[in-house]
Order: sequence, then C-alpha cells, then structure tokens
Amino acid sequence: MLLDKPYYLSEIAALLNKSYIGKPEHIITGINEIHKVVPGDLTFVDHPKYYNKALKSKANTIIIDIEVECPEGKALIISDDPYRDYVLLVKMFRPFQPSLNPISKSALIDSTTIIQPNVFVGNNVKIGKNCIIHANVSIYDNCIIGDNVIIHSNTTIGGDAFYYKRRPEKYDKLESCGRVVIKDNVEIGCNCAIDKGVSADTIIGNGTKIDNHAQIGHDTEIGNNCLIGSHVTIAGVSVLEDDVIVWGQVAINKDIVIGKKAVVLAYSAVNKSLEGGKTYFGIPVQEAFKKWREVALLKKLPELFEKMKKYN
Repeated sequence: MLLDKPYYLSEIAALLNKSYIGKPEHIITGINEIHKVVPGDLTFVDHPKYYNKALKSKANTIIIDIEVECPEGKALIISDDPYRDYVLLVKMFRPFQPSLNPISKSALIDSTTIIQPNVFVGNNVKIGKNCIIHANVSIYDNCIIGDNVIIHSNTTIGGDAFYYKRRPEKYDKLESCGRVVIKDNVEIGCNCAIDKGVSADTIIGNGTKIDNHAQIGHDTEIGNNCLIGSHVTIAGVSVLEDDVIVWGQVAINKDIVIGKKAVVLAYSAVNKSLEGGKTYFGIPVQEAFKKWREVALLKKLPELFEKMKKYN
C-alpha cells in the first residue's frame, strides 16, 4: 500500500514509540507484507526463519524483534512484537471508514454503468464504462473495476484476507489494506468471493471469466483471458498466467504459479507450481496422461491380485 505521502523513519518510529537503526530522514513510501514488497516499503519480520529474507528483500525498512547489523540503504525499527506494530500502522494509515449510503458518495461510477437494486459500493471505489453490477453485489472500499465488466448477484469483491497469526490464547488478524483490481471485459458469476490484498492488489486480468461460487484469495494475480470454473478455490499469493483454464472444484494452494495456457481438469488439487502449455489432473495434480495411465493400472489391480492368489 502506498502511503498518502513519504514519511521519515523518525516519524514512523515515533508513531510506534520504538527505537530505530538508520538515518532519521530515511524515507518510507509504503507498507507491505513480505510477499509483495517494493522499493520504499516498510515490512515486518518476527521469526528467525525469515530474518534473512526480510533483510535482503526489496523493502527498505524492516520492523524486527532483534538488533542486527542493518544492511546498507535500509533501516530497522526495533520492536518486541513486529506483527502487532505493523497492524497498528495499517490501522493508522488505512482505518475502517463506515459508509452511510448504499453507494458511497466518494465512489466514482461512469454514467454508462448499470447498478441494479441492493448493490453496495464502498468508499473510493472506481467503476468504469458499460459495466453491469447485478443485485446484492457488495464492492468494498478502494476497489477498481474497469470497463465492460459484469458481476452477477451476491458476489463480494474486496473482503478481508484470511490471514492470522497464532497466539497462545487466540488468533490475531493481519488487517488488510490492499485492493481488488478487476480489469476490462471480465465477467464474474454469482456467489463468488474475491478477497483484497493484505497490503497490495488482488488482480483479475483483461477478459477473464469466472463461474459461480469461486473463491479467489488475497494478493492472487489472475492473467488475461483465463477461465475459472465453478467452485474453484485459489489460496493467497498465487499467480495464474494468461490463458489458463481451471475447471470446476479445483483447489489451488498458496504461493503457486500456473504457467501460460495450462489446463487443470476438474476435481484436481494443485500443491506445486505448474509449467504452462500442459494439461493436468489428479490429487495431487500431475500431467493428465500420467494420471490416466496410473488410473488404468489401478483398475487392473483386482485382476493381478486374483492371479497372485493362484501362486500362493
């Protein structure tokens, strides 16, 4: 998430009442969780397993729970609980804003777009030309919708990310400050849920079509001209490149990349990244011809078992 203006390290540290390592005038231009950081961002790390990743990331400021040598060009904010302090910053810079109207007065909707009854459009939403938003759709704050987009009834765009930290006594929510960006000529079926990014954008590319009852997780990027079947579930921070087809009831794990023009057949479970231009099937998924050969061999097991019994 970009901040409303650049801030000095000393200013951010003062907001948190924390000490820091680095130049007071060190500039911070955004806040992001580690998977989506870009130069100028502040991120956090609170586990030794990820210290090195955070310190070597594109982020130039890291909230961290130990004092370590600060990499050149970066700054550290020392915190006893980096997760908590990161969430505090999210709440400060993007607090929840109630909307008192079904369509927020701050929403920008082109005059050629049709909004059906009982639609909710949140604060700072932008909707382009020639869209149709059907009844009972909810579009949360800050979402961006392009031209010629159709969203069918009861779909929710921009719900919070499913992202929690396990505490001894409870789960702590990582507050979401990202957006959903839906590009031109997209159609989204009924009863879908597309979660906003934790701190960046969930993106649906040009011309992509999504069937009913699909779940798209936070920070996922779906390319151009993809087809997503009914009851597909895509976890957070995954990437579907252009022209990917995913048929019904497929489950895709987090941090997965599915290459251009790949096809995933129905009832599959994707637990690893997949090369483009191939067809996949199974639980866990593999190239379809290999899985079908395996299924064919399994069908022969009873016959083989009966033959083996004759030799015993």
